[in-house]
Amino acid sequence: MMRRPRATTAKAVMYSENENIDSDLSFSQIASSDEDMEEWRPPESKKAASKTARPTTAGGMKAASKRTAKPKEPKAPKEPKVLKVPKDPKPRAPRKRAAEQKSLNTQRTEDTAKSVSAGAKRKKTNDADLGGNKRNTQTDCPEEQRVDTGIRMKQERISFIVSDAHQTDGWANEGTSQAGLHVKKEEASQEDFTFDEPGLKKQQTSKVCQGQRATLPESTAQSLRNKLNMNWDLIELVSTLTCVEQWVCANIIMLLSEENTVPFMVRYRKEMINHMDADAVRDVQMVYEELCSLAKKTQSVIQTLRKDGVLTPGLEESLRNCRSADDLDHVYSPYKKGSKLTKARRAKALGLEDAATALLNSPHTLDLRAWVKPGTEGLSSIEEVATGVEHILADIIAKDPETLTYIKTLCEKSFVTIQSSVSKTALKEKEQEKFAQGPKKPGAEQNKSKDFDKFQLYFDFTCNVQRIQPHQTLAINRGESLKILTVKVNIPDRVKSDFTRWCIHNRWRTKTFAIEQFNAIIRNAVEDSYKRLILPFLTRSYRTKLTSAAEKESIAMFVRNLRQRLLVCPVRGCVIMGVDPGFRHGCKLAILSHTSQILHTDVVYLHNSGQQREAEKLRHLMMKYSCTNVVIGNGTACRETESFFADLISRRYFHPLDVSYCITNEAGASIYSVSPEAVKEMPDLDPNLRSAVSIGRRVQDPLAELVKIDPKHIGIGTYQHDVSAGALKAALDGVVQECVSFVGVDINICSETLMRHVAGLNAGRARSIAEWREKNGAFINREQLKLVKGMGPKSYQQCAGFIRINPQTLNSAKPSPEYAPAVPEKPAPKKSKGKAGCNIPTSLNPLDQTCIHPESYDVAQRFLSLVGGSVDQIGSAGLKHCVESKVDTSCVEELAKKVDTTPETLKLIIDGLTQPPGFDIRQNFGQADFKRGIVSMSDLRVGSVLTGRVDNTTLFGAFVDIGVGRAGLIHKSNITLDKLPVSQRRRSLVLGPGERVEVRVLNIDVQRRRIGLDLIRVLQ
Repeated sequence: MMRRPRATTAKAVMYSENENIDSDLSFSQIASSDEDMEEWRPPESKKAASKTARPTTAGGMKAASKRTAKPKEPKAPKEPKVLKVPKDPKPRAPRKRAAEQKSLNTQRTEDTAKSVSAGAKRKKTNDADLGGNKRNTQTDCPEEQRVDTGIRMKQERISFIVSDAHQTDGWANEGTSQAGLHVKKEEASQEDFTFDEPGLKKQQTSKVCQGQRATLPESTAQSLRNKLNMNWDLIELVSTLTCVEQWVCANIIMLLSEENTVPFMVRYRKEMINHMDADAVRDVQMVYEELCSLAKKTQSVIQTLRKDGVLTPGLEESLRNCRSADDLDHVYSPYKKGSKLTKARRAKALGLEDAATALLNSPHTLDLRAWVKPGTEGLSSIEEVATGVEHILADIIAKDPETLTYIKTLCEKSFVTIQSSVSKTALKEKEQEKFAQGPKKPGAEQNKSKDFDKFQLYFDFTCNVQRIQPHQTLAINRGESLKILTVKVNIPDRVKSDFTRWCIHNRWRTKTFAIEQFNAIIRNAVEDSYKRLILPFLTRSYRTKLTSAAEKESIAMFVRNLRQRLLVCPVRGCVIMGVDPGFRHGCKLAILSHTSQILHTDVVYLHNSGQQREAEKLRHLMMKYSCTNVVIGNGTACRETESFFADLISRRYFHPLDVSYCITNEAGASIYSVSPEAVKEMPDLDPNLRSAVSIGRRVQDPLAELVKIDPKHIGIGTYQHDVSAGALKAALDGVVQECVSFVGVDINICSETLMRHVAGLNAGRARSIAEWREKNGAFINREQLKLVKGMGPKSYQQCAGFIRINPQTLNSAKPSPEYAPAVPEKPAPKKSKGKAGCNIPTSLNPLDQTCIHPESYDVAQRFLSLVGGSVDQIGSAGLKHCVESKVDTSCVEELAKKVDTTPETLKLIIDGLTQPPGFDIRQNFGQADFKRGIVSMSDLRVGSVLTGRVDNTTLFGAFVDIGVGRAGLIHKSNITLDKLPVSQRRRSLVLGPGERVEVRVLNIDVQRRRIGLDLIRVLQ
């Protein structure tokens, strides 16, 4: 009885919440006003939705009519709530409700109103979208369940699915795993793949096939709601801010509070998080942590104010109502220590608060002359008393939620712009440089001059706050911090006049007749409140929200770029020469074996006299170690070194070896070469030679090498110094953990550095595993991880599924002789609970080489018995055939019931059993491009068609390496739908690092070394 009305209510509220959130989280979203006017009809769209729902039902009209008859009763009382706002804007009640919602969402744009009417139509296209979505295989409808029962055997179902040549949305899609389901197919417009698409479209889960709705017990959910001791509901607010259903948010918060990691939740708890991907889960986690931090700060502020003796019940209520740090600062700023006493507080200290209250409620009883006290500053005359009352009223007006809601609504309907201009200080310094006419001083002054020229685009820049791009916001902020730009927010004068009129005649009109003197006081108070308090608050609010949205988009760009950089396909099974190019100190060489072992290091001077001697040295090394692949870092002297190798290759100097080379990004190699990790790994090598080793290993196994470097030094994204360092580090560390975990690590051969990035492990546990491995030999099965110091039940649960025991490497790393007695002896000193430290098997378990979690081994055995297979057949063609035939005869859902598990878990088990041994999800990502010739920038011509690889993506376009020593820019305006594969048209980042593209040269600026490119197509 309770479930049906609750589901109906959730649907109705969801769309109204979305309307408020769209504007809140993204200023860059562009609305179509015509569509808004046509579609903003809640009463009609709701009726239309209910009417159109019946004929679309495949089962027949009778069943549909019976279903819709019952929910009409709970829907009836809900309709007036939705209708109040658009139908009757005059009464106070709707505004008060709007004020409550505004304080929750802060701002509201008109463009999101269309989600109400679009919601009814969305269900029709979900079936079609579901067929193309490869991440969701469980649906609400029986028809949809049968569509997706075909099992893709060569792929591992994780937060991303990698198909041949990026045919799916995959890792580059920063949305949730259901991003494509809630958008109508006919709406494949420019908005679907813009670089600055807001996060709320990617996190919607209400229309997603949900499978088993795993909800929390009511007691647990209630404890989460009351956890922060604020006046708002934690789960409801997280759901509103992230646009994720409340039951999903509650599950995620519970899982986080139980110390579950994001990779573990995404792979092994899919039914609880509604199949969301890692990015979407991290967004929920970030909002949850921000709200926890806000609640903690609020409690601290309340205690401070209580200690100072200025806390009142009304002030405490206002503080607990705050839903953002900006709201909290607005309420708390007048009471901060060190800030001068506000005019309102000075007037209240004189006792004029009662006079201000009387002026509003009963002006006929107020006599200002009674408040005059000659000789008292601030009360010595009627004028001073009136001024004090004005200041108190101005403060009340500026903190009234309904008033703030109204002024924000006016601003949304007006053309509010952000304007930047060159600062007087910068102009003065520029003029002084011209007059000096002396020799150019190196160092800081020259850099400052360069910075000045970089901001020419923003010397006279004006843009609507709802249309400004994230990179423009960050550029303006940087120019302002360097004192080169002056920035201000322009709010039209019409907003002030409309606001003043509304305050005087509606909100702050006296309750009884007031004389002209009192009306003048109220009018002056409103004008003073707007100019002195509200206008600065609105300016701060706009700047804060623009900056916050830009930072989130910039961090999202970093995340997507880093993910694709880490998942580049490794070049295995060949000897590689890493070259760190240089002029004066020579080119550092490192020859690496096919297992990344250092065979030889040397230094050659290719750009000085004696080049022939150095060339012979190179040929000798290449012949000696049978090295055919050269990896050159893209730093200083890269082009000259590339030219030298290209010339030798063209002359067949290395014959009979067929030598080729590639250029790789060496960002962070120098920093890593002097790090403690590099010293520990290569203690006898010179730091310059360590960087050559790092450059070579970046091609052999990019993931294993790049995890050793701080992500912010890898050279991805833009404006990394202009965003929050803490948020950026947390996001990038999360992506590294996600990539390492989903790729999986062979526990017997992986480095300690790589291990510490596996979900559930840290530096201490990774060190303990390495020490155990050195002392006892190779791990034979996953269960032996429980014997490692510091590996508790929770840590084991989180990491076990991502750790592999490969039989091939196990045979090569045989255990030491003293391993046998180590097993029974280890549990005794270990502080373990119950059976965790005893009865550890010493036999090999074939399931340990798969992605199947140990908690599902029993289910896997039951499934193997059902299909007639055994664990020894894992990855074989015979077992794959048995599984396919069984799935063809009965769907996954039925098989899941037979083996007593969820469909999500069974799908993961099927993948683990049918994937070939040594399966690597990176095998379908692009490898490094090896070449034998060279093209220079002078060889380029406008209109030339070239192929290249995306090197980096930014908020304004993608940089492509076309092999001329300078990356060209494809501006985002040239990345259009018709040039993209169908699978990439619903991704907000359509190009990512590593993707191969065909481009046309649009323009060449030799002086500034800039190349403009147009995208022709993405190469598959």
